[in-house]
Amino acid sequence: MKISIIGAGAMGGATVEGLVKSQYVKTTDITVADPSEQVVAKFTKMGVSVTTDNQLAAEHADIVCVVVKPWLVEQVLKGIKDVLDYKKQLLIVVAAGVSSDSIRGWMEKEGKMIPLFLAIPNIAIAQLSSMTFVVPVVATAAQTKTVTDLFSQMGETLITDEQHLAAGTTLASCGIAYAMRYIRAASEGGVELGFKADDAKRIVMQTMKGAVELLEASGMHPEAAIDLVTTPGGVTIKGLNEMEHAGFTSAVIRGLKAGKG
Repeated sequence: MKISIIGAGAMGGATVEGLVKSQYVKTTDITVADPSEQVVAKFTKMGVSVTTDNQLAAEHADIVCVVVKPWLVEQVLKGIKDVLDYKKQLLIVVAAGVSSDSIRGWMEKEGKMIPLFLAIPNIAIAQLSSMTFVVPVVATAAQTKTVTDLFSQMGETLITDEQHLAAGTTLASCGIAYAMRYIRAASEGGVELGFKADDAKRIVMQTMKGAVELLEASGMHPEAAIDLVTTPGGVTIKGLNEMEHAGFTSAVIRGLKAGKG
């Protein structure tokens, strides 16, 4: 399987790193296309094929992933349209807010459409820990399995519909930034409690990792797990209540809804 990633910015670059680490495809079967010579040089060191020519990258791939800023999607897609084989290739577009109707309008040839998927991973894909949402737009069950199997090598994958893609974006793609903001806040609190900054960050990250692994292993609802450590009259419940007095849960929900737009 040959895969081309067009656009190697933060998200595209993280996807390439994840592909290389997953070893799901040969490194030599991965092509990265980006107009920046500096970016191309970075990925050359990983052993993947590189080019500044989008058409060259798209022409010989089985799967073409366009991972660029939303306002560049139309330009990039129209630029590779003529070299794509609609009978053999799959197209994945990773760009928040770009609708499948728009892509169809740009890409249809004589009433025919290339198999198309919308996908939203998050930057943890570089560490094989993404939460990726996949929307099959024009695809068979076998093609959908090919795409979901690919992303599942780099984290968790959920097939959804286009209506829920924006919500998935704010919950997981934007959400990773929200989680990091909590880590920052808790680390600063740790410094105020007397720990060195690096130690505080390490403590918070390990604590978050432990919370996730506990929930995954037990299947418990978060509130049930919280009950395990909230002794009546103890410090945990006092801390939780202080956070709620400051609007913790409400702030998280409002932030997620604001991110959805």
